[in-house]
Amino acid sequence: MIQLGSMVIIADNAGGKTLRCIHVLGGSARRYARLGDVIVGTVKSADPRKEVKKHDVLRAVMIRQRKEYRRSDGSYIRFDDNACVVLEGKTKKPKGGRVSGPMAREVKEKGFTEVAAMARYLV
Repeated sequence: MIQLGSMVIIADNAGGKTLRCIHVLGGSARRYARLGDVIVGTVKSADPRKEVKKHDVLRAVMIRQRKEYRRSDGSYIRFDDNACVVLEGKTKKPKGGRVSGPMAREVKEKGFTEVAAMARYLV
């Protein structure tokens, strides 16, 4: 459950380390983002000499969240951190080429197949 001001780990190799959420896409009054939702955020820390720089405003898809998520079969899934993958402009393509850590399968179900293909584990 990500809201305005939430700090999120960037889990790909595009260059950013942390991202602060400034908007949740999907409606003017939408408060929370969950697995597979797209957020707009600003980069708070980044690696030097990479594609993503500090203070960049970009879109990202949520791949992990700490708050438990109820699936349609009645089971719950929960991760150790809040993590996202940076997207290329307004498309569903990832900016990086590798994702660290596991990813929820809800990301693939919401149409981010290229992002899900980079994951080592789909949980």
